[in-house]
Amino acid sequence: MTEWIKVGRIEDIPPLGARVVETGNGDIAVFRTAEDKIFAVRDKCPHKGGPLSQGIVHGRNVTCPLHNWNIALESGQAVAPDEGCVARYPLKVEDGVIHLSLKG
Repeated sequence: MTEWIKVGRIEDIPPLGARVVETGNGDIAVFRTAEDKIFAVRDKCPHKGGPLSQGIVHGRNVTCPLHNWNIALESGQAVAPDEGCVARYPLKVEDGVIHLSLKG
């Protein structure tokens, strides 16, 4: 059975913004796109460990603030020519409330 953690409401995260969920096993960044799509990935770029939550969201990607690596939020994969990936986490939205599962 999946355990869900209440993160907050969609409107708690600004469009093209992020919110950090602290866990005992590293931080998770929860992103909101301009189209109100919600994604969750490990808050650590695969390149040099930069905080993705502080990056720029564009479309369904985020650009790491340290070295401009682009990460696809849907897959967690670095966008070519960069290589690597970050863990993704399941989300569900019920009545505007975001719930996160720590089972990546």
